[in-house]
Amino acid sequence: MLELLTAAAAGAGEAPPAWINWLPIVGMVVIFWFLIIRPQMKRQKEHQAKVSGLKKGDQVVTQGGLVGKVIKTDDTYAEIEIAKDVRVKAVKHTIADLIEPGSKPAAND
Repeated sequence: MLELLTAAAAGAGEAPPAWINWLPIVGMVVIFWFLIIRPQMKRQKEHQAKVSGLKKGDQVVTQGGLVGKVIKTDDTYAEIEIAKDVRVKAVKHTIADLIEPGSKPAAND
């Protein structure tokens, strides 16, 4: 009888399998992936698609806050007219957003 109780006590005191200890860490990685990394990658792809699709006449906003019209583009740069006869050359990936036609104009227009 004593042997039976000793065996039962030894079985109850065993540690859980090692993979159980990794479950919280794996769970946190999955949560970070779906809440932070995946949406950021989606926004980055959308931004790259917008920038690669720039064409003459598009209204854009640069990351520096300049608003203007695209005059010409190449693989790396976009020439933007920010005022009459005032043109700047911007690196394409620094263009923050494309202003859709028909959207509310800026306050100073």
